[in-house]
Amino acid sequence: MRSLFTLLFGLLLTTSSFSQISPEKYFIEFTDKNNSPYSIENPQEFLSQRAIERRERYNITIDEYDLPVNPQYLEGIAAVGVQLINPTKWLNGVTIYTNDPSRLDLIDYLPYVKSIMKNVVKSENKTFPEIYDQFSLNKPFGMNEVLEELKTGYKSGSSVNSLNYGEGFNQIEMIGGIALHDAGFMGQGMVIAVLDGGFYATDGMEAFDSLYLNDRILGTRDFVGGGSNVYQGSTHGTAVLSTMGANLPGQLVGTAPEASYWLFRTEDTGTEYMIEEYNWASGAEYADSVGADVINSSLSYKTFDEPLYDHTYAEMDGNTAPSTIAADMAASRGMIIVNSAGNDGGSSTWPYIGAPADGDSVFSIGAVDADGQYVYFSSIGPTADGRIKPNFMAQGASTVVASTNGGTATSSGTSFSSPISAGITACLWQANPTMNNMEILNSIQLSGSMASNPDNQMGYGIPDFGLANLILSGFNTDLVAETNDIDIYPNPFYDELKIVYNSADTQQVSIEILDIAGKLVYSKQNIKRNSGLNYFKITNLEDLHRGVYFLKISSDVIIVSKKIVKFK
Repeated sequence: MRSLFTLLFGLLLTTSSFSQISPEKYFIEFTDKNNSPYSIENPQEFLSQRAIERRERYNITIDEYDLPVNPQYLEGIAAVGVQLINPTKWLNGVTIYTNDPSRLDLIDYLPYVKSIMKNVVKSENKTFPEIYDQFSLNKPFGMNEVLEELKTGYKSGSSVNSLNYGEGFNQIEMIGGIALHDAGFMGQGMVIAVLDGGFYATDGMEAFDSLYLNDRILGTRDFVGGGSNVYQGSTHGTAVLSTMGANLPGQLVGTAPEASYWLFRTEDTGTEYMIEEYNWASGAEYADSVGADVINSSLSYKTFDEPLYDHTYAEMDGNTAPSTIAADMAASRGMIIVNSAGNDGGSSTWPYIGAPADGDSVFSIGAVDADGQYVYFSSIGPTADGRIKPNFMAQGASTVVASTNGGTATSSGTSFSSPISAGITACLWQANPTMNNMEILNSIQLSGSMASNPDNQMGYGIPDFGLANLILSGFNTDLVAETNDIDIYPNPFYDELKIVYNSADTQQVSIEILDIAGKLVYSKQNIKRNSGLNYFKITNLEDLHRGVYFLKISSDVIIVSKKIVKFK
């Protein structure tokens, strides 16, 4: 039975004409998983060893949701004379094609069929998307990206250990990611799955040479047309991937340049129908089964080309949309799900986030500009049930991305603030592998510039991943709960200092260390500090003489200082 199913399903996945035909598509939900040949006691039959180890590491029970859809049910559906598209075990069903409505009646009589969702997609007027010009994107990405001239005079890393980030420096420096890279955490050993609308030219771009040459593109899967060719449809996924995985020293180094990646095409950028949410669920399930740690999804679902099936704001409650249910299920399997908040903040009718960003276990990322200010297009909260969204913010305006024409370009949208965050989140988890996904999220939120006063425009604000790493090591943010509080760790110190400073506003500050006689022994000028908690690390202090020093943080309007002690 199983070998027959494997053959059948393999044939279906290799059919490349699905997106070129025009029968209607439907979702068939099953009643149960009874009499399945799969067993919870033998998870190696449907989960990779890496996926099993994730569950063991975080004490997650393997349960019925992990079992694949019963292959006998799939065979029964196929025998009616319809074409299967993608099964989804978490939603316990399968999407199908048929242009013969009488087949649906036959399916409805099957004893294991619970329901049929009709008109998941209609294909009249559907065209297979051409290869788009650089970053010319269709829904659901929402913004028409604007290409700018490459900037000159960019900043480089502030530490002797920092990578040469080129024009991409600001988007990682803003969120404190350089501290993790300087500590050696660049995504090594972490696996990120990218769900998107296409990765055109990715396999031939210099920006991704290090990924392909080092076998860190682990695999590809097309849940739209079947098969494994994801290098089609759109350049959107190409740009998204570059903010994490690009390695062009002096131009753009992504936030997780040494992570490994799975590339999944779940979005048909030519149209917008609910079937893409079911594709999303199937993609997330596959990411789980191959052992991905993090999923990035720069996708958002609210309205469709067939208005009858639009979501309502009331459905943004974290429990209703198919993609949201799947996203929270993925989180319950131990993964971190990072999703763009959406680009409808300027809408007068619906400025709110879409699915699956409304999930209570989903890290929803909004967009700020290069100066850390809210960008008008970034979708806002709350969710329909009153929860704060987005969770936090990252640069999504004039974000530096790799260009398919070589070099870099700039583009805008929460589509890019999300992967910037996903990549550095993977690095944070790499640094703290014993922490579970929710502990990682909590530390990021506590590090946010608005952690003490989150709202539904900026969430917990702009995070500081260096501080988040410190929090995971046991630092108590209550020590710097008041404006202009400063805490230094460790104190006494030997070779390095970690500084947490609660800034009253966004400002340029200087950090100095003076000895007991007032002699300046360390100085760092013009450091941009955001409003709220900020983290700074000073290294290579082992040559200072033993004794008492004073660390001073100063700006045009405030000076704060604290005594520190050097031992040895």
